[in-house]
Amino acid sequence: MEHGNALITNDAIIFGILMMMLALIFKTSSLKTPFWTKFYKVIPVILLCYFLPSLLNTFGIVDAEESKLYFVASRYLLPACLVLLTLSIDLKEIFKLGPKALIMFFAATVGVVIGGPLAILIVSGINPDWVGGAGPDAVWRGMSTIAGSWIGGGANQAAMYELFQPSDELYSISITVDVIVAEIWMAVLLLGIGRRDAINDFFKADNTSIHTLQNKMEEYSLSIARIPSTTDLMVILGVGFGVAGLSHLFADWIAPLIATHAPELKKFSLDSSFFWLIVTATTIGIGLSFTKMRTYEGAGASKIGVVFIFILVAAIGMKMDVLAIFDNPGFFLVGLIWMAIHVLIMVVAARLSHSPYFFLAIGSKANIGGAASAPVLAAAFHPSLAPVGVLLAVLGYALGTYGAWLCGILMQLASK
Repeated sequence: MEHGNALITNDAIIFGILMMMLALIFKTSSLKTPFWTKFYKVIPVILLCYFLPSLLNTFGIVDAEESKLYFVASRYLLPACLVLLTLSIDLKEIFKLGPKALIMFFAATVGVVIGGPLAILIVSGINPDWVGGAGPDAVWRGMSTIAGSWIGGGANQAAMYELFQPSDELYSISITVDVIVAEIWMAVLLLGIGRRDAINDFFKADNTSIHTLQNKMEEYSLSIARIPSTTDLMVILGVGFGVAGLSHLFADWIAPLIATHAPELKKFSLDSSFFWLIVTATTIGIGLSFTKMRTYEGAGASKIGVVFIFILVAAIGMKMDVLAIFDNPGFFLVGLIWMAIHVLIMVVAARLSHSPYFFLAIGSKANIGGAASAPVLAAAFHPSLAPVGVLLAVLGYALGTYGAWLCGILMQLASK
C-alpha cells in the first residue's frame, strides 16, 4: 500500500501514527490534572479523534485519497463493530423509546431535501455565478451528490453521481464540501453532548426512556461482567470478524443479483454491496442478542466494538482538509447555508415534539453520515446507545436515494 507524493506513503506507518494519536488522546483524557480536566470539558475526546488526523492530510503528510485505511476500517472494522455493539442490544427497551426517534429522523431528511434548493436560491441572490454552470459543470449536479451523502451515506452519494453525472472536478469539490461541512456539524453535536441537560430543558423534553435504556444496559453489563480470558477475546473477535466475512459473502452475492434481475430497486440503493454489508452485520448481531452470545458483553464485546469505532473515526478524520474551505468559498457557502437550514428544521421539530437532544443528534447523523457516524455519535452519549444509531442509519440507507433524487431535481429547478 504505497501511494502519492505525500511525505509518508506507507499505510502501515500511517496506521501506527493514527493509533499513537488515539492512545495519546485517551491517555490525556484520563488524567485528573486541572489542565486536562478543563481541556476535555471544552473539547470532547471524539472531536479530537477527528481533528488531529485531519492535520496529516491538511499539511500534506499523508494522501488520504490514496490511502486504503478508510476502506479497511469501513469494510472490516465497521461491520465487526456493528455486530459487537448490537450483541447486547435490548430490542424491547429500544422500542420503548417511542416515535420521537423517527420524528427527528424524518425531520432531518426533510431538512436536507428542502435545504439544498433553498441554499441555492439564497446564494444566487448574492452571486449567481457561484451556483451557475452548465452541463456536467452545473453546480446543482455536484450538490446532488452531497444530498446523497447527507441522506444515508456514501452508497447513496455514488448513486447520485451516476444519476446526475457531474464533472470529475465538480464531484471532487462536492466531496470536500460534504466532508468539511458535515464534520463541522458533527463537532457542534459533540460539543452539545456536554450541555444536553440545558438543551433538553429548552426543548422541554422527557429524557426518561433514554436513561432507562442506558441504566438497563449498564445493569446488565455489570451483572455478567468478568475478567476476559484469552478464549473470551478470541471468541469475541471470531464472532465479530466471522460475521463481517459472512456479511461480505452475502453482500457480494445479493447486490449483483439485484442489479441484474431487479434494476428498478437501484433507486433504493439495494444494488449497493455496502448497504447489504451493513444490514446483514446488524441483523445477525441483533439475532445473536437473543442467544447466549449476549453474555460476551460481560467480557468486553462492546468495548472492543468501541475501539474499532474510534479507529474508523481517525480514518474518517484523516480524509478532511481543513484548509480546502478557502479554495471554493461560494460552494462552501451553499453547503453551510444548507446545513444551517437543516439544523433550524431539526431544532424546530425537537421543540414542537419535545424530543430529547439525543434524538436530534442521532436523527441528524443517521442521515448525514449514515452507519459510519451515527453509532459513533450515539456511543459518545453512552456505548449502550450505539445500536439506536445503527438502526436509524439503516433506515437512512433505505430512503436515501429517493430523498436525494428529489433534492437534486429541486436544486435543478432552483438553479434556473
